[in-house]
Amino acid sequence: MTTLPSSPRPARRPSNLLPMLGVALAALLLYWPLMLWANSGQAARSLASGADLGCSTALACATQLRNPVIPAPGQFASGFRNLSVPPLAPTSAPYNALVTGGETLLGLALASVFGLVLATLLVRSRSFERATLPWLVASQTVPIVALAPMLAVLLGQYGVQGFVPKAIIAAYIAFFPIAIGMAQGLRSPDPLQLDLMRTYRASPAQVFGLLRIPASLPYLFTSLKVAATAALVGSIVAEISTISFSGLGKMLAENSRASDTVALWVIMIYGAALGIVLVAIIGGLERLVTRWRPPA
Repeated sequence: MTTLPSSPRPARRPSNLLPMLGVALAALLLYWPLMLWANSGQAARSLASGADLGCSTALACATQLRNPVIPAPGQFASGFRNLSVPPLAPTSAPYNALVTGGETLLGLALASVFGLVLATLLVRSRSFERATLPWLVASQTVPIVALAPMLAVLLGQYGVQGFVPKAIIAAYIAFFPIAIGMAQGLRSPDPLQLDLMRTYRASPAQVFGLLRIPASLPYLFTSLKVAATAALVGSIVAEISTISFSGLGKMLAENSRASDTVALWVIMIYGAALGIVLVAIIGGLERLVTRWRPPA
């Protein structure tokens, strides 16, 4: 009795965990000497001015500064505890990170819809591309710090306030990489594949749905990862530049005015972690949607 050979299992994609852990370990090894070097100069100036820091040398005082350049481990731990407990309090970093994350996701969704429509028009019409692409590039040169308050005031005249203006500002920053990346993806099919679809008498809609869209998915998810980080920056800048009652940007503005550098470091770490989570979510969706792709 003969048995048919079993089909080979698709190879698993290599994990990014070990390289990430290697970078984290290198950062931890550099952290302590870099912290001492960055803080010792400030400590030396404070001691020279006659300040009583409770220590005798600049190196010993480097871990005890009230507003250090780089916080010591104990200061980091105290800052995280003060800003994270209770986690759902309006003044806590986790709660405000959720607010900023919601604004970012809504902005990314708006940017995705607008970017996909724009990419389709760019691919379908060369005249539309020639007429609009220079203006799209020019739109990304406008400083978001100047644009955010103006857009918030404009939307406020029509009753659009609170959560939505920040999401729209985030979408304004994020739509461009999605549109350009998706347009490149829609043009990525091989000419032989397009000729084959024409040989089969496929309609333009069939060519678009069966060939161009699947071929553009890798480009789309790469663009979404770039757009997610851009949308997060846009949300934080919008929270800083407009009247905000919650969000990481609001916390950054308040603690910057108070010159609390430890809190600023903690908030920045929360923002970085939020960006990593957003990119990881998009990466998970990419692996789920593009299972047919061979591992890189």
